[in-house]
Amino acid sequence: MKIQESAENYLETILVLQRRLGMVRSIDIVNELSFSKPSVSVAMKNLRQNGYVNMDGAGYLTLTEKGMEIAQSVYEKHRLLSAWLCALGVDEKTASEDACRMEHVISAESFAAIRRHAQQMEARLKEGKNDAHS
Repeated sequence: MKIQESAENYLETILVLQRRLGMVRSIDIVNELSFSKPSVSVAMKNLRQNGYVNMDGAGYLTLTEKGMEIAQSVYEKHRLLSAWLCALGVDEKTASEDACRMEHVISAESFAAIRRHAQQMEARLKEGKNDAHS
């Protein structure tokens, strides 16, 4: 399912804020992304109309099932790509900024290969630590 990069960023931000704050309102997104209130309001309206988020009577936002699916996918890419870049020696701020751009354009095939590689490296590191303690 392909949606605009900006929509992916909003969905990822809602997910991150839900994990951090529990409940999310549009003003939380304004503060997190430093966007204007009208811009966030229009984006939330579009996300609601397209079935990615719901808003209750008190103004709290929740991700729908399809919104959550996209948000989790983008967030997983961001976390893994950012960690991968840091492991290669990129400073944390640059790695996070680069990961934010990469997460929207990387193919499923390339990301799956990076994920497999990262898992293999992690397993090798764990094996090495277990061998050292034997």
